Amino acid sequence: MKLLSVVIPCYNSQDYMRYCIESLLPGGENVELLIVNDGSIDQTGEIADEYARKYPSIVKVIHQENGGHGEAVNEGIRHAEGLYLKVVDSDDWVDTRAYLKILKALREFGTTENSVDMMISNFVYEKEGAKYKKIMKYDNVLPQGIVFSWDDIKRFRKGQYILMHSVIYRLQLLKDCGLELPKHTFYVDNLFVYVPLQHVKKIYYINVDFYRYFIGREDQSIQEKVMIKRIDQQIKVNKLMIEQVQIRNVESLKLHQYMLHHLEIVTVISCFFLIRSGTAVNLEKKKELWRFIKHRDIELYRNLRYGIMGGLLNLPGRPGRSISVGAYKISQRLVGFN
Repeated sequence: MKLLSVVIPCYNSQDYMRYCIESLLPGGENVELLIVNDGSIDQTGEIADEYARKYPSIVKVIHQENGGHGEAVNEGIRHAEGLYLKVVDSDDWVDTRAYLKILKALREFGTTENSVDMMISNFVYEKEGAKYKKIMKYDNVLPQGIVFSWDDIKRFRKGQYILMHSVIYRLQLLKDCGLELPKHTFYVDNLFVYVPLQHVKKIYYINVDFYRYFIGREDQSIQEKVMIKRIDQQIKVNKLMIEQVQIRNVESLKLHQYMLHHLEIVTVISCFFLIRSGTAVNLEKKKELWRFIKHRDIELYRNLRYGIMGGLLNLPGRPGRSISVGAYKISQRLVGFN
């Protein structure tokens, strides 16, 4: 059995996928790379096949009709045979030295008896043109060098949360929890990382800057104008997170706090872009989102709506919305995301 399966969803990735794949090849025979060609119409499929021919014991290629990022991840999980699973987007890459440390740590948890459910590491925002690279670290909230549970974590600060780029899951946990990402939907990363959390019992954090998250392409899904254009998909994911996990049933108090924190961030992002678009239609969608949350879970609604960020996002009138946008922009600058 391979130690680690890496799923690489690819859609029209011919210009950057090589860099991603090359960064993962140093994992050697410990790793299987599952390149999922999601119905590309450029040279992505040919490039993937080229790597599979060159590294037949490491690289596998899955060609599928276009189903979107989520379905590419689903298909990767279905074909994966490693003990652990990582998703690396085709425009991102990993740091080699950190990668080798990750594999060394995974080998220590390489049997079913002593395996962990989730390994967390840092990631770096590789923002094009930025002089300062923001690193999402967790050394202030997670124990290091030991296997721990949710009861051992500290409170995350505003803007700090666990993204798909930070996590490696035990493959069987993903399969057992029935994770199925929606087709033809952007922003499913949040579902990938959030839904399995309630099943995670044993966690290990390694303080290395492993994943390099590239930000800068004009057509990238997290660009502001693109997010506004696709706001319905962001709202869809926001609602699915609430529907698929009954947060009130989460037993661990600290996990409950973390998941509430994560939902707050995603809801803030949804509301910000609805406000930012400035259209009457989207302002009504914002009201509808809050009505949805209230209807699904009144306690969750109160926590989100009357928290600091919820209050800022619901200030009345145009002046209130200007304050909301300003507060978000300051947060954006501090955190360093898109």
